[in-house]
Amino acid sequence: MEFLPVALAYLGAHWIEDLGFSTTLIGIWLTTRRSMLCWPLILIANLCYLVVLAHAFLLSSALLQFAYMAFTLYGWWHWARGKREEGEVRLVPLGQRGLFLGLCAGVAGSLLLGWLMAHTGASLVYLDAALASFSVLATWWQVRKHRANWWLWIAVDLLYIAEYLTKKLYLTSLLYVCLVLLAVLGLRSWKNASMAESRPAA
Repeated sequence: MEFLPVALAYLGAHWIEDLGFSTTLIGIWLTTRRSMLCWPLILIANLCYLVVLAHAFLLSSALLQFAYMAFTLYGWWHWARGKREEGEVRLVPLGQRGLFLGLCAGVAGSLLLGWLMAHTGASLVYLDAALASFSVLATWWQVRKHRANWWLWIAVDLLYIAEYLTKKLYLTSLLYVCLVLLAVLGLRSWKNASMAESRPAA
């Protein structure tokens, strides 16, 4: 029965990570449901993980939280405007050109951020930079309501699990296991919604 007091002690000592864990999990679940409530919770999660990741010296991921906050505020506004105009959050297909340009931007961002972070003494420089860059891309696709965001999140989140285990951020690693499962759920949910939107009205 020693596990319980150890677990409680860990949670108590890492309350910011606990809050980030909870708000991220609920916020992403609400995103799979295309609920507007996802945005305020995700904003709280961004602030929590800014502190947690900076403390772990994962500087690319810490800086990423500022981009997340900007995208969160934009997404909140963009989804709200679409809902006012169309009555719901409607999905938008991602064309081949958008896919190609997005992936090229992800690679370029990985190299540039990795080069910059290599001069700071940051940990896991190029892995963290690549994950940060492609997370920005996945967030942008999510904000723009492209279903492809969930495929990219699955790939990125699997790699984040390994990175956070390396840094002994065990609760955050568990969070990303849950986020992979939520990304699969989101992909399925958004696919069904896209198919429903494409059906002609009776």
